[in-house]
Amino acid sequence: MESGPAIFAGMVFALFGAALLVWTAVRVRHREPVAHGVSPVASAALTTLAALLALAAGTWCLTRL
Repeated sequence: MESGPAIFAGMVFALFGAALLVWTAVRVRHREPVAHGVSPVASAALTTLAALLALAAGTWCLTRL
């Protein structure tokens, strides 16, 4: 019964992290800005870091079942 919320949270984090990572990769590959008004390298690096942290949180949630 308690594994339901952990599965839900893990999947939400994992899907968000994966989608953010793919979106960032597409933006960088097409040489479009990831964030307006910010250095392209810094915005891509911070967005990639956020995506990896979300994937790590999802993995952590799913390993706690």
